[in-house]
Amino acid sequence: MSELSDSPLGRAAKYPEHHDPGLLFAIDRATQRALLGFDGAPPFGGVDLWTAYELSWLNRNGKPEVAIATFAVPADSPRLVESKSVKLYLTGFNLTRFDGPSDVAATLARDLSHAVGAAIDVALTPPSADGALPLAELPGACLDELSIAVAQYEPAPEALAAAGAVRHEAFYTRLFRSVCPVTGQPDYACVQVEYRGAAIDPAGLLRYLVSFRRHPGFHEHCVERIFADVWRRCRPETLSVYARFTRRGGIDINPYRSSEGGGPPAHVRTARQ
Repeated sequence: MSELSDSPLGRAAKYPEHHDPGLLFAIDRATQRALLGFDGAPPFGGVDLWTAYELSWLNRNGKPEVAIATFAVPADSPRLVESKSVKLYLTGFNLTRFDGPSDVAATLARDLSHAVGAAIDVALTPPSADGALPLAELPGACLDELSIAVAQYEPAPEALAAAGAVRHEAFYTRLFRSVCPVTGQPDYACVQVEYRGAAIDPAGLLRYLVSFRRHPGFHEHCVERIFADVWRRCRPETLSVYARFTRRGGIDINPYRSSEGGGPPAHVRTARQ
């Protein structure tokens, strides 16, 4: 198992000049899931959607090429990959020659799949308006105008409550913040919770999501913590949690976890992304 203390996070790094898949630092998912009480298969499937905006390489004539890379890491992969290591790995493409975009995509897919232990598809799009993800809000009712009092900035699942008739609805907030578990840097996100079940109290849900403000956790771990707390406290029939984090180091990571499995209904870009 990889130890987080061995990762490149929080350390001065020498940026590579050539392609090196050994730079990718993988982290076992099972460790964090065990802390959430999921010793076996968790009650969700899903995907981690990555967008890398700073991908560049050389063609066979030495001319630089650029593209936006997107790839999806399945939630049932045994490992995730730490984002700074991905940035260092991608930097290694800058002075490496490739036959073309298809060669770059195949190299990314091979290396990332090996790192996480599952097959990953990679797509490259041109850095133009035609290649960008559509700009949109996440579906649902926004919680941000609710008047609430907040006094706790560590996860407070006791704020969650559900009662009454079964309904199917979605809520989202732009006010989510957590912190990197190594560097303490802030991570901002728009978080959506969609469910079918007894009505979840919107004010309590917002207080709960805001309570992550000092919580140290990787993006994927935060989303799984949210899923676990809502699943256990509110007991919905179905549940999905989707977070779109602002980019750091030219990369954004957008985890989706759902009791129905699969991926989010729309891969969009929020205003802050």
